[in-house]
Amino acid sequence: MIRVFAALALILTGLPATAQQTETALVAGGCFWCVESDFRRVQGVTDVRVGFAGGTTPDPTYDDVARGRTDHLEVALITYDTAQINYDQILHMFLRSVDVLDSGGQFCDRGAHYTTAIFATPDQMAQAQAAINAAEAELGQSIVTPVREAAPFYEADDFHQNYANSEERTLTRFGWVERRAAYKGYREGCGRDRRVRELWGASAAFVN
Repeated sequence: MIRVFAALALILTGLPATAQQTETALVAGGCFWCVESDFRRVQGVTDVRVGFAGGTTPDPTYDDVARGRTDHLEVALITYDTAQINYDQILHMFLRSVDVLDSGGQFCDRGAHYTTAIFATPDQMAQAQAAINAAEAELGQSIVTPVREAAPFYEADDFHQNYANSEERTLTRFGWVERRAAYKGYREGCGRDRRVRELWGASAAFVN
């Protein structure tokens, strides 16, 4: 009998945990390092990958996008656990972490590839538009962030993934420094948090 219970206990402890239900949100918020860094801090977000979407060029390179040689935007693909956070909450935070009044880029980064957007699947479209409407009502102004149809996501190379937390050193305008240090200097110098706080006040995400 003891052997039976021991065997049963072994079987039970070896059972897989209940499968996690995840979904994704695809957004463009200017510098994709910043969007990635923000959402990696959110409880329920299980992964964030940065890349490009919205254009017609297949498999674009970072240099091509950054130099404006494609019609892609820098984007972040946010994967989240639906038991902990939902799509509406993701979009609420996203819109309040960017300058939704800027149609020419974001903060110090200028050009169409740095503009904002929500890329929504047919199932997400109504929620995305509702999030835009709610943001407009809160600001009392029309915002320029569009809801666009879902588009293929082209992942950027490893150099750009989780850049804000990387201890790898690289040569930047700040010298031969860890990428996370370069990122911190870039974000502060670009005025991202300052502008988000100015625009959204107490509702600003990630900066208060």
